[in-house]
Amino acid sequence: MSGEFLGTFHIAVNKQKWVTLPAVLKKKFSTISKQKLIITIGPQKNIVIYPLDNWNEKISSLREKATPRDITMLHNLRYFASSEQKMENTGRIKLSDELIELANISEKVMIKGEGSFISIWDPERYKIVREKTILEHMEMFKSEDYQT
Repeated sequence: MSGEFLGTFHIAVNKQKWVTLPAVLKKKFSTISKQKLIITIGPQKNIVIYPLDNWNEKISSLREKATPRDITMLHNLRYFASSEQKMENTGRIKLSDELIELANISEKVMIKGEGSFISIWDPERYKIVREKTILEHMEMFKSEDYQT
């Protein structure tokens, strides 16, 4: 399985709607995935990138659980998914017009490692969601929660 994707990065989108994943994220793709990936809709009006091995694991997990919620998620992930594509050696990937429109992406994006997948955000949308998450985090956790 591909590694743990972590970190945030500001990236430009070129006119042909290509973005380049940072090398630190690109390195986390397993040899099994062969730099193949699936791009689909994210949970917060963003775009999600799964390395092929992580995608297959996610799909398999949704099928196994098979609750109505899981079946709906499986359907939606597939409905908005691009066909399998290979990341170029430089880390470039092509975003579909449909997903760019759904995520309100224009010239710049925020790329965020999310553990088993990578998300792509409109920078303004990311800022709003980040601020909300920070406030929720501050209410829920205290200094002692960080102790080992």
